[in-house]
Amino acid sequence: MNIRKLGVNEKAPMDLLLLADPSRTIVEGYLKRGECFVAESGGKLVGCYVLLPTRPETVELVNIAVAEAHQGKGIGKQLVMDAIQRARAQGYKTMEIGTGNSSIGQLALYQKCGFRIIGVDLDFFTRHYPEPIIENGIHCRDMIRLSLDLGH
Repeated sequence: MNIRKLGVNEKAPMDLLLLADPSRTIVEGYLKRGECFVAESGGKLVGCYVLLPTRPETVELVNIAVAEAHQGKGIGKQLVMDAIQRARAQGYKTMEIGTGNSSIGQLALYQKCGFRIIGVDLDFFTRHYPEPIIENGIHCRDMIRLSLDLGH
């Protein structure tokens, strides 16, 4: 698998990005301010992520998505680890990520990659998304915030 930065004239893989974040408006907003990376395998797009600088020395992994046909194969973990490596190389000291209270698999993945829960943004998804999000049979209401010290 090859992971590379999306070219300047390439269109962002919206179908993939919308798997991880159902709001086209929100996705388009952070795409303008962040960097999109795509993962390809066998000539096919299998995943992507977006890094967004938020504060001095801090970057947020705002979207990470794996094509449905390729989920459960460890690609998500490879994408997270690639994002961590790139953020370190760019001199960031902290990486943050937020996910829904209903995103059980993602919460496990991020913690396996070294992230620690630092807070909860209550009712984030009910405030920012017009349609209810149901995942794993759970109403997604709150954003779980996680952080990783990138150390140097």
